[in-house]
Amino acid sequence: MEMQYHKWHSPALNRDMECKVYGRSGRPMLFVPCQDGRFFDFENFHMADTLAPWIDEGQLMVFSIDTIDRETWSNTNGNPRWRIERHEQWIRYIIDEMAPFMRSLANECNGWTGYPGIMVFGCSLGALHAANLYFRFPDVFDCLLALSGVYSADYGFGGYMDDLVYLNSPVHYLENMSPDHPYLKKYNVKKAVFCVGQGPWELPEYTRQLQRVMESKGIEAWVDYWGYDCAHDWDWWYKQAVYFMPYLLGKNQG
Repeated sequence: MEMQYHKWHSPALNRDMECKVYGRSGRPMLFVPCQDGRFFDFENFHMADTLAPWIDEGQLMVFSIDTIDRETWSNTNGNPRWRIERHEQWIRYIIDEMAPFMRSLANECNGWTGYPGIMVFGCSLGALHAANLYFRFPDVFDCLLALSGVYSADYGFGGYMDDLVYLNSPVHYLENMSPDHPYLKKYNVKKAVFCVGQGPWELPEYTRQLQRVMESKGIEAWVDYWGYDCAHDWDWWYKQAVYFMPYLLGKNQG
């Protein structure tokens, strides 16, 4: 498997950010690590091995990035306004820096021209970040795999709510989305998978809450609940990634 390491000073975050790229052809996918995770988690926790068949066959080009959760979602004793402003800077880093870099490198390596859009994948808190990117920026991300996620900002911010927390809480902004909002049509020509187990350490109520909101808005997605033996852990995420990847890499809907 071909790998590349990249590092640059992010203007959005005013700090150095690192990433690693796996493969050099196929569809670009952004991997968002779990809570407090680093760019090397994709490899160190063996998700790279799990997705190796698609990477080695030239179907998938994975970009794994750093979170800044220790400053934001995990920093529960910090000032909530500062924390969410900092998180929003991380969002700008992804949209303004990382996504253009992904498009450019994929085009340089294999002639990828930017359509279909970028796939985004995350587990646990990474699934919230991935889903939030997918819902907020449908012109950038058109495919989503969210495993064992939480989809409400109350997970990191408790009862605190302001304009930016709202923008990062999918169950809240989707619930208030007007029936004629143009994003609704965009979601329904894309592919999104939400999967959660019902075993140890899982929180399936977050997925059920999001499912109810999506159904009320006519948002189509594959929502899958695995059994009571399915735990909140990498061994199950490997199985789920393998199970859903053929669907996600197939032809677009619509």
